[in-house]
Amino acid sequence: MADNSSSLLDRSRTVAGPGYNRWLIPPAALAIHLAIGQAYAFSVFKKPLGALLSGDVDHPAAGDWTPGQIGWIFSIAIVLLGLSAAIFGKWLERVGPRKAMLAAALCFSGGFFIGALGVKLHSLALLYFGYGFMGGIGLGIGYISPVSTLIKWFPDRKGVATGMAIMGFGGGAMIASPLSVALMAHFKDTAPMGVAPTFVTLGIIYFIFMQFGVWMIRVPADDWAPEGYVPNAEHSALITSGNVSADNAIKTPQFWLLWVVLLMNVTAGIGVLETASPLIQDTFSDKAMGAGRGVTAAAAAGFVGLLSLFNLLGRFFWSSASDKLGRKTTYMIYFGLGVILYALIPTLGQNLQLALFVVAACVIISMYGGGFATVPAYLSDLFGKYQVGAIHGRLLTAWSTAGVLGPVIVNYLHEHRKAQGFTGAAAYQSVFYTMAGLLVLGLLANLAVRAVNQRYFEKEPVAAAAGGH
Repeated sequence: MADNSSSLLDRSRTVAGPGYNRWLIPPAALAIHLAIGQAYAFSVFKKPLGALLSGDVDHPAAGDWTPGQIGWIFSIAIVLLGLSAAIFGKWLERVGPRKAMLAAALCFSGGFFIGALGVKLHSLALLYFGYGFMGGIGLGIGYISPVSTLIKWFPDRKGVATGMAIMGFGGGAMIASPLSVALMAHFKDTAPMGVAPTFVTLGIIYFIFMQFGVWMIRVPADDWAPEGYVPNAEHSALITSGNVSADNAIKTPQFWLLWVVLLMNVTAGIGVLETASPLIQDTFSDKAMGAGRGVTAAAAAGFVGLLSLFNLLGRFFWSSASDKLGRKTTYMIYFGLGVILYALIPTLGQNLQLALFVVAACVIISMYGGGFATVPAYLSDLFGKYQVGAIHGRLLTAWSTAGVLGPVIVNYLHEHRKAQGFTGAAAYQSVFYTMAGLLVLGLLANLAVRAVNQRYFEKEPVAAAAGGH
């Protein structure tokens, strides 16, 4: 019971009363994920940030930042996403989602404000610290803060619930990209390329938007269950009746198998996302297709937008399907179908099958997004809902690793093929065959997943402990 002096942010003040409508929780989670999903739109700042001194994106001045220097901003943010999710996961379970969501909003928005100062002073270190380090911490805490709460509210539809929220992270860029471009155009006469005031404005907008999630979020009472819900009605051998703590989870082979599963799925997906625009332009160029028939830069941007849409839709579709199919089966589809499509893409490119090429890429990216959205439910099946947020946080270090590994593999293989004289689709051939190979490793790791040994289960009832009392 909360005493009257307890803070409005305390977990005890967020316990829902009888009759609370659980369908109010996904919109609260979505408010956080739509905001932090802005990270996927960071590429719209790359050219403006590289022309702050010259004012001309095509002719940078001597002191302007290079694409390589700017690229590290996003990499730092993704690495900090995984690390902060791992470090703060147990704290989140203890203090509850409201305090964690507010901390995420302060860090994420604060990252924009510090980043704006870095832009104004032309300090790359401040930009790394602001958008990369502080913003990355906000990403990590914000990403996992609604997940364990959703799983507790929707034990009967874990995939649907987590898919709805994590769909927001995939779709956040669809709002952030045009908004950022419009703001930079609006402010371009008052600041170099309009970047600094755009950062400040986005920081304010996202902080206010995230408050909807902060104050709407509720946790169910310890003894609450959906009407008519029978635990483990699915009768799957992989769905545990016990609970495993975050500290014990990382001692199990299942955790590390899923770590490999997520690493391979994300590394392969980044292989497409990282190169989407140049890939389709190089493969279906005027030289290959005939004068005037190649894919233009504008059409390539449309292709990137289409991939974002399938990234978003895949998160909801595949995670919802996993409630019926089972998580292990769903990942078998990701990897089995993925291997075939990745291996096919170079052939489709060489045969100039543009429509089939686009369809294959869209399906691949839908499964990339689906992998993110399905994994929290997979973890809950295996380890119980006790500290699933903290376990999920630790697993996201696989995403941090993939965020560095994916682009390194893609860029190295592509440059190596180009150095050998290959052009168009042939220059990307080794990239896709390598990614197909990584998916085979993911397939084998998923095949090896078994039910968690009972020796890792908590010995005492943990309903109260889940609240950190």
